[in-house]
Amino acid sequence: MGYDVIVLGAGMVGVCTALSLQKAGLDVALVDRRGAGEETSHGNAGVIERDGHVPIGVPSDFATLMKFAGNQQIAMRYDPLFLPKIAPWLYQLWRLSNSKGIDAFAHGVEPIRKKAAESHLALAREAGVEGAFRDNGWLHLYDGATFASAEPSLHYAREFGLNVDLLDKEGLVDLEPSLTLKDDAKAIFWKDTLSVSSPKRVTKAYAGLFEQRGGDFLMGDAQSLLREGDLWFVRCQEKRISAPRVVVALGPWSMDLLKPLGYRFPMAVKRGYHRHFGAQGNAVLHRPIVDEVQGFLLTPMEDGIRLTTGIEFADRDSAKSRGQLEDAAKAAQSLFPLGEAVEAGAWRGARPCFPDALPIVDASGDGNGLYFNFGHGHLGFSSGPLTGQLIADLMMQRQPCLDPAPYSASRFSA
Repeated sequence: MGYDVIVLGAGMVGVCTALSLQKAGLDVALVDRRGAGEETSHGNAGVIERDGHVPIGVPSDFATLMKFAGNQQIAMRYDPLFLPKIAPWLYQLWRLSNSKGIDAFAHGVEPIRKKAAESHLALAREAGVEGAFRDNGWLHLYDGATFASAEPSLHYAREFGLNVDLLDKEGLVDLEPSLTLKDDAKAIFWKDTLSVSSPKRVTKAYAGLFEQRGGDFLMGDAQSLLREGDLWFVRCQEKRISAPRVVVALGPWSMDLLKPLGYRFPMAVKRGYHRHFGAQGNAVLHRPIVDEVQGFLLTPMEDGIRLTTGIEFADRDSAKSRGQLEDAAKAAQSLFPLGEAVEAGAWRGARPCFPDALPIVDASGDGNGLYFNFGHGHLGFSSGPLTGQLIADLMMQRQPCLDPAPYSASRFSA
């Protein structure tokens, strides 16, 4: 069966890409091995950031490096046997963990951050899922010793004119009465950030909109992608489908497909965990909260209070490790009265990341009808509608919704 374009991957990025191409008048097939939003797009914090202009980098001071080297931090863990494999990627990350690299990321991501909420709300209205969105911001918590580390983020808040409040303990209690806070507690209240009560439900609603508009969502094997003549072919259930153009939006599995085709991009994965808990008594959490001191995130979801860890550097497909999430749960108990876990075990996922923390959103450059939309790292859920629209703009050769230069594949050609 023939289509104008095949989109591989039905996470937030792939679904939004399919919707944008469909809106451009193309006949689109969306292909995944599972249902929409059941992998990385399910496991995130559900935050559509207006902030987030400072990427996660390699610490420059010796004391912090030694702290992480001890491999006991909630914010970052690693498998010692995996370090040699990821060492070249970490070296590239280290080279960009300076003021020049941070500034390049900040100005590369700002066009996305500026339009992300608007683009999501437009889709949410069309998909009938507005009720899953909250517009009450999110909090990043510090103490007196760590608040100075927020200055780079506040610098870009001033540069880009963001709506923020700086809070002390009293201001925090007004917003979140159920928190247990130390006297020197401080916070940044990022007031323009949106969040959702179920990232998976939102992604599925967008996929449902794609199907309502006549798109085909097919179960298939992206690894079966094969080029014959001027067409790409993919095996879906009992049939093969074809199209002259294909978009790879497979998140952490993108390079599994692209390496055998001859493409080499420096992508790594950052694993992460979450688990849902109840709340004790009448305790309520109103918005997502990042504990910047200990390195975990709490966010209210439909399934309970989602506790999310920081980063784990380990092989993408290796078994789950338990310590990081267990330590996060103990630390979170000192901040918010978590109750019992409401699910049997932890969820584990992987964020696809490039050293400069920006995705590739581009044509392959080989004139073969192949397009890339992956490597979104920590901004895949929030940026899905915009990077999907950018792919459609590039494919249709029209004025792009974003300057495509920061997301070009050619930036890694050297």
